[in-house]
Amino acid sequence: MKKLTVLSLAVTLALTGCSSDSDKNQNSILTVNNVIAVGSEQCVNGGVTTQTGEDTNGNGILESSEATSSNLVCNAPATSLSSEQLASLTSNAWFSDAQTKLATTKTANASIVTESGKAKNVILFVGDGMGISTITAARILAGQLEGEMGEEHQLSFETMPYSGFVKTYNVDAQTPDSAGTMTAMASGVKTDVGVIGIDEAVERGNCVSGKGHELVTSLELAEIAGKATGIISTARITHATPAAMYAKSADRNWEDISDMPASESANCEDIASQLVNFEANLKARFNGVDVDGIDVVMGGGRRHFLPKDAAFNSADAVSAVEGDRTDNRNLISEWQGQYPNGTYVMDQTGFDAISDDATKVFGLFNESHMQYEADRANDIAGEPSLSQMTEKAINVLGKNDKGFFLTVESGRIDHAHHAGNAYNALNDTIELAKAVQVAMNNTNPEETLIVVTADHSHVFTIAGYPKRGNPILGKVVGVGETTPSLAADDMPYTTLGYTNGGGFRNLGSETDADVGYNFAPVTGRVDLTNVDTTTPGFHQEALVPMSSETHAGEDVGVYAIGPGAHLVTGTNEQSFLFHVMDFAADLVKTANDKVAQ
Repeated sequence: MKKLTVLSLAVTLALTGCSSDSDKNQNSILTVNNVIAVGSEQCVNGGVTTQTGEDTNGNGILESSEATSSNLVCNAPATSLSSEQLASLTSNAWFSDAQTKLATTKTANASIVTESGKAKNVILFVGDGMGISTITAARILAGQLEGEMGEEHQLSFETMPYSGFVKTYNVDAQTPDSAGTMTAMASGVKTDVGVIGIDEAVERGNCVSGKGHELVTSLELAEIAGKATGIISTARITHATPAAMYAKSADRNWEDISDMPASESANCEDIASQLVNFEANLKARFNGVDVDGIDVVMGGGRRHFLPKDAAFNSADAVSAVEGDRTDNRNLISEWQGQYPNGTYVMDQTGFDAISDDATKVFGLFNESHMQYEADRANDIAGEPSLSQMTEKAINVLGKNDKGFFLTVESGRIDHAHHAGNAYNALNDTIELAKAVQVAMNNTNPEETLIVVTADHSHVFTIAGYPKRGNPILGKVVGVGETTPSLAADDMPYTTLGYTNGGGFRNLGSETDADVGYNFAPVTGRVDLTNVDTTTPGFHQEALVPMSSETHAGEDVGVYAIGPGAHLVTGTNEQSFLFHVMDFAADLVKTANDKVAQ
């Protein structure tokens, strides 16, 4: 029925006033339309029953005994709702926000690039230890720092149109380490715990066993293809994650020659040396290729590049003897000798002075790891933030007409979690999100693939039943309550916690999470009633007391924008990410063509 005029229990009388018997009978015929409600057993969508009969008693009402015919007509199913019916939805912010997201998703799907090689540039961001719970908690903290309730906030990479999950296990381990996981992302091949740039045939710690099993990384392919290349990390630049892009090592701990047994150093090159000799090593592996070395290297780990001699100490050396190398080599000087027009910097002042026309930059900003973002202001000589280094790298690498490949690691998210300090882990995650935003602002999404992921997660939890907007670093306060909830032991507890680790520390304004290692692991619960858990120096309680908190084994997230980003969906092996980047930039084919020449 397109349209139905309904008179509920209404009577339609046809009386003409004529006096003949036939006319009286005709004029006594009554028709009644009865409305059937929506949802009734007779008509799910509602309808009308029309009854007809003679008003034999003349009372003007068609009684059931007088009805001689009945006709049921059900309404057709509704094909649309009226604006009035939709008002409760369309006027709701959750509904309208989802509609906006839907439109954005449709636009992204309509612009998918199905052809390989359309990405001129590739940037891989790795939040070391940045599991899903870390992202969620950092999102809330970032929103609360901006005056929001927090839960509705989004980090920069969460706005990317494509996302999925990555399985992080190593070939020999259910819960992984950074060496094996980053090797998978860098080369497309999974390998063992503690092994860098070599496949699973290697025996960890046995240098010779890795010979002939070295893998080729996306950065090396980009270098051979003629692109500019760069590596940034807030950890030591020789640490497992950044090293997996340029080094081949049977043990991730061989950061300099002093870390290697004599039997192994006689046959293999330490990681720091491999970084400085990257160009020569790549030419030796692929005879005749024309490469010019990594163009931007910035991070910590200066001690692995300097001789073990106080005469070589930098201005901000923390140790009496900064360098660790026992072979008397000064790798910083060697790098400067290879690239006389390059720029070496070691502090904020030097970083700020990097010229606009620089094409080679080597920055080592700390003896060991760079500072946590919250602790950066306390650095003796000053050091740049992750977002500042990202912007500088893009400016330097962007001068290459063939494009660039850049890896950016926020390495200290992992270290803060190991120390059981959520404050620093979350603040370093927020800084990573700022660096991603810088990359998005300074590149063209039509020619740049940006991938954001983690190498693994941590045993970091968000628990209890805190009310919306409750401080994410605070104690649990329930919905409708104003005082902290109490556990079965009559003590309050925090929303954030760890399954294992050193546990509770109350270090107040201390912004260096590593200070927590100065104390023995805490066993059992602690009364937090009079403790401010939102301070930088608070370390969350841990269920299982250990000297250091551990990695976790669950999947991590991956987010992407740009050519090839649509391939980032579903749940994937970690090694799949290499193949996404290869598809986007055609790295293998282009490098093969160059080698063939």
